[in-house]
Amino acid sequence: MNKPIFLISFLILFLFGQTTLCQENSIVSLKLSEVILLARENSLGAQQASTRLDNKFWQYRTFKAGLLPQISLNATLPDFSRIIDPVIQDDGSQQFREVSRSITSAGLSLFQNIGLTGGQIFLRSDLQRIDNIAPYTDYSYSSVPVTIGLSQPLFSFNSYRWDKRIEPLRYEESQRSYVEEMEEVSEEAVSQYFELLLAQVGLDIAEKNVANNDTLYKIAVGRYNLGKIAENELLQLELSLMNARQKRAETELDVELNTLELKTFLNLDVEKLHLFLPELIPAFEVDEELALDEARKNRSDLLAFKRMLLESDKEVAKAKGEAGLNVNLFASYGLTQQANNLEYIYSDPQDQQQVRLGLQVPLLDWGLNKSKIKTAEANASLIRADVRQQEENFDREVFLLVKQFKMQRSQLTVAKKSDEIAQKRYDIAKNRYLIGKIGITDLNIATEEKDRAKQSYISSLRNFWTTYYKLRRLTLYDFERGVPLFTE
Repeated sequence: MNKPIFLISFLILFLFGQTTLCQENSIVSLKLSEVILLARENSLGAQQASTRLDNKFWQYRTFKAGLLPQISLNATLPDFSRIIDPVIQDDGSQQFREVSRSITSAGLSLFQNIGLTGGQIFLRSDLQRIDNIAPYTDYSYSSVPVTIGLSQPLFSFNSYRWDKRIEPLRYEESQRSYVEEMEEVSEEAVSQYFELLLAQVGLDIAEKNVANNDTLYKIAVGRYNLGKIAENELLQLELSLMNARQKRAETELDVELNTLELKTFLNLDVEKLHLFLPELIPAFEVDEELALDEARKNRSDLLAFKRMLLESDKEVAKAKGEAGLNVNLFASYGLTQQANNLEYIYSDPQDQQQVRLGLQVPLLDWGLNKSKIKTAEANASLIRADVRQQEENFDREVFLLVKQFKMQRSQLTVAKKSDEIAQKRYDIAKNRYLIGKIGITDLNIATEEKDRAKQSYISSLRNFWTTYYKLRRLTLYDFERGVPLFTE
């Protein structure tokens, strides 16, 4: 065999094989568990949940950082000015003169918020140089080697004390909410999975009905030509074939639309999807008390209720704190020195002190502060009542969902058995029709019952798995493995 011809033939076969492989790879077969996993990794909802969790994490980090000592460096390099300014003369009088000066300063400060009292303690060190350029030229230094001070509000609202109780709850609530949002993604994945599966099963039923009706019609034509059946029966079979073809076209469109929706949801770039029917149903029981206990331990709602109550109490405390006597205490002690040379600026420093006590007493506000307090107290009472109602709804929702899950399992068993019976009945009816024992009406009834039973079974599967993942979201508990979905 000629080598060039052999190589060309080999290349053609290779390329053909590659094309066939690509076409085969464009059809992806997925199980329900695989669709759920892809949704939790690739879907837009999962990405949004992850972004929200990151946002809450950095908010909490911001709060935590605010409780730690803060160090800052402030500098002015330089502050130059050229102005007309009153200048004190030797005899004590003042005259306007053109003044040019440059001020350079640097300061290092450390401060710490005091969560227990709502105050702030600080430590500072400053250095400053003044350069007089006109009307005469000289320079001098001023230093504050160290100053320690306290700024403390007395009898006032302390937001730090409340935030130290609320913010950790808010952050843990966001973590639990993230797990719940991921379970919502799983719910959506289950819903879209079965929408496409129902369409694919419907298409499979439609194609089989077309094939069966086409076979029956051809047989009926032969019987009609032999005078064994009436024209009315032949026309009815022809109409059934046309209806089956029309139903097949409708289900093909349903498959295309639902495939597009699932591919978009999963962010998959494939041509076709083939879904497996989840025949294996996990054999586990769900106890109402266990479900309720796990829901109370794991769900974010319980933390949200606690946070809402604390926030309402915080608003009441804030209204009362702003309405009463406000006293602000400021005190500092430090060392200072000034010199014309930098080498002497830290020699033999002198001490300096400062104490300031500020008062703010409301004398006449026409009931403004009282109204603010009453409004905050009324809002707190409303929130407490709302929380009690939500807690009752919370328990009821979990309890009813457990009952619904058990009912769905029972209905699924019945639906599966009905599907098997309807399929056997159709096979028997088809064979009896072929040997002339029953009429076309009985066959059509058996066909419709077979199709309804199959679709009912798929719908029961969808209801079962949707209810199960909703139960997981409400309890944050995996009943199949017996472990909580949220861990600290």
